[in-house]
Amino acid sequence: MSDALSWNKQDVERKLGLQGGRGTNAGLVLPLGIAMVGTVAFFGVLTLFRQTRFAAMFLERGLIPYPTIFLAFWSLGILFVKRAKTAQHRRALSCQLLPEGVAFVLTPATADTVVTEVYSIAEDPEEFIVFRRVLTTLRSLKNLGRVGDVNELLRSLGERDESALQTSFATIQGFLWCIPVLGFIGTVLGLSQAIGAFGELLEDNVELTSVVQSLKGVTGGLSTAFETTLIALVIAVILQLLVTSQRKNEEFLLDDISEYCLRNIIGRLRILEMEEVVDT
Repeated sequence: MSDALSWNKQDVERKLGLQGGRGTNAGLVLPLGIAMVGTVAFFGVLTLFRQTRFAAMFLERGLIPYPTIFLAFWSLGILFVKRAKTAQHRRALSCQLLPEGVAFVLTPATADTVVTEVYSIAEDPEEFIVFRRVLTTLRSLKNLGRVGDVNELLRSLGERDESALQTSFATIQGFLWCIPVLGFIGTVLGLSQAIGAFGELLEDNVELTSVVQSLKGVTGGLSTAFETTLIALVIAVILQLLVTSQRKNEEFLLDDISEYCLRNIIGRLRILEMEEVVDT
């Protein structure tokens, strides 16, 4: 048996000994690990440049930037895993299942030959979207009476895979909602800090020099208010663009899988007995 395609050996999560998710769905552990390492590394580097304006936006604006960056790296981890899985599924599309040439006709009698070929190509074909769809269809040929029934089965399997695709983005869509909310929470906290400092300033009867010093607390609160929101919104925009790109990649993958099945199954299929009965 050839191991040119092996999900257990080549999947980015299972190579690390993790269970991972099926299809293009990312598991929990690897993206979470990427988030933890990325967050620690990011703030560790910033501490080396603490005197810069950019570092101050993250290190001197309260606690909100920390969960914001953590969710950002978690989202990037999910996208990294999903992109790797998409590439792995696309590799399967380059495999030739049916003999070339018009002489071979796919029928319920020859379906077992194709099933054997699938298992010779991949050690664990059920893990690949295209092979899972092909195997389900081939194993159902004996129970289907017309080519149209096969086409309907493939369409149903395609809709199931599209639903799984939408579900696989649920976590990251939640993060995309949460990140701007964290920014707005930072705005409220910063404005509260600024208003509190300004209120204390009005209550105190102090000299002009003291007033100037007290105003620093007000401006610091305003900086927290606006910069935490700025960070969150910029991160959300960048992530949304990356999510949109990955979603398109996966949608193109499913389109190519559907075309692959139409070309290799519907285009080569002949259900002899039932079609001859219909013809008569």
